[in-house]
Amino acid sequence: MEKVLIVVNTNKEESKKIAAEITVFLKESGFSVTQMNFDGFSHECDFSGFSFVITLGGDGTVLFAARNCVEKEIPVFPVNLGEFGFLACVQPENWKKELSDFLADIAPVAARSMMRVEIERKNRVIYSSLALNDAVIGAKRAASVISISVEQNEFPLCRIKSDGMIISTPTGSTAYSASAGGPIVTPDLDVFLLTPINSFSLSSRPIVLNPENELKIKADPLRTREMIVTVDGQQPFILENGDVIKISRIDRKVRLVYCTQSRFYSALRSKLNWSGGPYA
Repeated sequence: MEKVLIVVNTNKEESKKIAAEITVFLKESGFSVTQMNFDGFSHECDFSGFSFVITLGGDGTVLFAARNCVEKEIPVFPVNLGEFGFLACVQPENWKKELSDFLADIAPVAARSMMRVEIERKNRVIYSSLALNDAVIGAKRAASVISISVEQNEFPLCRIKSDGMIISTPTGSTAYSASAGGPIVTPDLDVFLLTPINSFSLSSRPIVLNPENELKIKADPLRTREMIVTVDGQQPFILENGDVIKISRIDRKVRLVYCTQSRFYSALRSKLNWSGGPYA
């Protein structure tokens, strides 16, 4: 019997009701169902053995599932109970029809690039995480400036003094990077985006890079001793002086059901009020 995991965001009132309805539907279809509660922060868990995962929440719930599913090649069926729905593309009123299409192998499944974030301390990897959206480097305290040096394949790229730096995938271009002035990139492209946060130089601009090259980031010690890296807005890690952050693309891509180009553009228009120009 195939097993299905339902990730229930406990901050969404509707999630438990829909989880119960989906559980009944799947059991009647011959599946074994396990439910997991998710409160918005990452948990250590093992997704091994599941045929696919259903998320009931917003984009943050999808980010959590993606990090646990991508290397096991488990598809994610993301039901949107949040605000934006760039990743959670299945609307709650449509879950039965679109889940039936997925089970019948006729639903579109998008492949999204992800990156690995590693932190080296004294030439030893002390932290590693996957990211579907982004990694954000900044001071632990607000209103504190840091200086960041970036290398691409050991070649010096830039040195930026700012409140921080966002390194994002195309999927993450509509998240924190966009609010910091970064470009919106269609998720079918394969790039890295570097977006400074409140840079002290007018010449510092977002840049689009080839993801085949590894990025190495070092934060110079300034008045602020404690800096922090946050992966996908859910996994924070405190840096020490001398730490090196390495970011690289992983070979596998996460599979998101119904995350089509048309739904991406629809979310841009409806959620970010983007039209591409005035209507005639």
